[in-house]
Amino acid sequence: MTGIFATTDTPIGPFTTIVDDGGSVLASGWTANVHDLVPLIHRSLRPADFSPAKRLGSITDAVDAYHRGELGAIEDVPVSQQSGEFLMHAWKILREVPAGEPVTYSEFAALAGRPAAIRGAASACARNAAALFVPCHRVFRIGGALGGFRWGLPAKTWLLAHEAVGR
Repeated sequence: MTGIFATTDTPIGPFTTIVDDGGSVLASGWTANVHDLVPLIHRSLRPADFSPAKRLGSITDAVDAYHRGELGAIEDVPVSQQSGEFLMHAWKILREVPAGEPVTYSEFAALAGRPAAIRGAASACARNAAALFVPCHRVFRIGGALGGFRWGLPAKTWLLAHEAVGR
């Protein structure tokens, strides 16, 4: 399998997406370097080769629309990630957290059905390869601290503010 990738400009920097041959997102993030994303793809899903494209059709359209303020544009983009049962479920739950309604790690753990698994919830965010499409930026610490974000706290701050205004 060959992974296809494209980079688009956004208000917070270049955003690169890697898709499989079926058009499902394998990894994405605010970087112009595809090599930043490849290690994030689970080895069972990682393509042997990668090929650049100018655009990824409806996926690039969704990224552009989201950054223009159409927050729901990313919701139906297919994503493929692989891990254990809890992380797979947690990533599904993350996709259900509405834009403009961020949750704490404790609330996210409860939504995922394991209220005591706060570290597990944080791990789901940290191990998420498909940033934006699986919106781990919508989770923060109790008390309002942002917590971490692979693509930097300025990006997380921008995303949260963008979604708060866009609601």
